[in-house]
Amino acid sequence: MPTVGDKLKHLESTLTALGSVLVAYSGGTDSAFLAHTAHRVLGDRMLAVIADSASLPRRELAAALTFAETHGIPVEILQTAELDDPDYIRNDSRRCFHCKDELFTRMEQERQRLGFAHLAYGMNRDDQAPGVADFRPGQQAAADHNAVAPLATADLTKPEIRELARNAGLTLADKPASACLSSRLAYGIPVTAQRLLQVEQAEDALHALGFPQVRVRHHGDLARIEIAREDLPRALALETLDAITAALRPLGFLYITLDTQGYRSGSMNDALSETLIAISPAS
Repeated sequence: MPTVGDKLKHLESTLTALGSVLVAYSGGTDSAFLAHTAHRVLGDRMLAVIADSASLPRRELAAALTFAETHGIPVEILQTAELDDPDYIRNDSRRCFHCKDELFTRMEQERQRLGFAHLAYGMNRDDQAPGVADFRPGQQAAADHNAVAPLATADLTKPEIRELARNAGLTLADKPASACLSSRLAYGIPVTAQRLLQVEQAEDALHALGFPQVRVRHHGDLARIEIAREDLPRALALETLDAITAALRPLGFLYITLDTQGYRSGSMNDALSETLIAISPAS
């Protein structure tokens, strides 16, 4: 059985064989580790590309740019226009496909303009697992644009990537997952810049109250707050509930509720039937 060290060598040889690559970079642990390793292996034959739009929290953009600057990773910001796409705005089960299709379309234009050989993104082995809890139609968009997944090719799991990132001294090795703001909107509620800003400001307010791992799920007039389970006892204190209400009510939410299950990735997908996920052409 290959060790983590063996898998790292496989990753390095995979990147070397690619020759040059544009890396889809979000600032999360997977894409940041991929970008860091690609830069170490390929030098100026790699470029990290971060897509900027209303669906990316400003704090995440700033953190991603800071990480790249700290490690000398060349990065380009691409302004993407998924909010101009009616199929994306509709916010059905294929929303993530339309978002990633816009990203990889723009990246392919940059790849050709700059003369890079490949597009790459941070899918890992766990993302490919049968029965994986999250529904990730964006993988189909990546495949449609021939984007490669070097982490998955090296058979690296999420825990192994975090271990390698820690070994490399990367401060974001244990960074919590942070999906785009659109993933907070209940399916069927149209995606608008105003609703995305509502969610971003609500989550910023909860961070300011001392909750590091949160999601504000947008259900129209109702904000459903997910907080890490270990923080729920503090959140349930009456004075904290009053502070949460005072922070979120002015943002336009009529009702504010605390999810008793706590934070969990992809909870909006609970509303999708297994049949819908199975037959979706973007799944």
